[in-house]
Amino acid sequence: METAAVPAGQAICLSGVRKRFGAVEALRGIDLAVHPGEIVAYLGPNGAGKTTTVDLVLGLSRPSAGSVEVFGMAPEQAVRKGLVAAVMQNGGLLKDLTVLETVRYVATLYPYGGGAEAALERAGLAGIANRMVGKCSGGEQQRLRFAMALLADPDLLVLDEPTQAMDVEGRRDFWAAIRQDTASGRTILFATHYLDEADSYADRVVLIRQGELVADGTPAQVKALAAGRTVRATLPGADATALRRVPGVDDVEIRGETVLLHCSDSDAVARHLLTETAAHDLEVTTRALEDAFLALTADDRVGVSR
Repeated sequence: METAAVPAGQAICLSGVRKRFGAVEALRGIDLAVHPGEIVAYLGPNGAGKTTTVDLVLGLSRPSAGSVEVFGMAPEQAVRKGLVAAVMQNGGLLKDLTVLETVRYVATLYPYGGGAEAALERAGLAGIANRMVGKCSGGEQQRLRFAMALLADPDLLVLDEPTQAMDVEGRRDFWAAIRQDTASGRTILFATHYLDEADSYADRVVLIRQGELVADGTPAQVKALAAGRTVRATLPGADATALRRVPGVDDVEIRGETVLLHCSDSDAVARHLLTETAAHDLEVTTRALEDAFLALTADDRVGVSR
């Protein structure tokens, strides 16, 4: 199948980008480069500036200062060339058409796109092709938006809360399809509230807080910014006060006979539990991405950028 030529260089480049809405500065000097073939999770709390950034990359808005380029050109130009497609949170669907009619209609807009039936198959919608869009669940409508985005065979796919309203099986199938597509080098930028998706599927995680980037790296690197580990053990009758006095313990949670000790020195804490208490079934884990997310976006700490 013939495809549009893709310029060499960065897939996305934001340089000194600021975006102001009246007195509110939504983005405060964002510098971000996404390389071709990367899967990048763009995370932050509500109001952090995620959707504003997505709108800039899609050419739906322009920065108040700084520059935005997609494959070395203005976002609007990249979109016109069919290099970019998006799956947004809502909108863009006609409830009185069937799923297949919707995709066939959109397919006529893309000279380089694949067939409607193929897009439905890849999005897991072949079985409901004749269902009216208005009768589809929220998760099915999200997958329909995904099928529509695939029609352009884009080199950059931008996803804004792509699995919103999907059940667990739907989310799993969606990301399996994304992984299949990225094997050919497609670039993915996605914003999500499901941190497990970012941890499992992203090559790189970028955290934004109040319009500023506070962390940028692999999931492991970002998780490491939430210093420490957690020691989990079975300890009937645990004394929380005594455990908090153990050197290396930062915080204590007791859930029935299970204790979770958040530690700055997990080796010392594990040694103490095994030699000084009746604890057993010990497990030492690193902090989760959620811990780093909360630590870096809920206070004034600034992470280490990539």
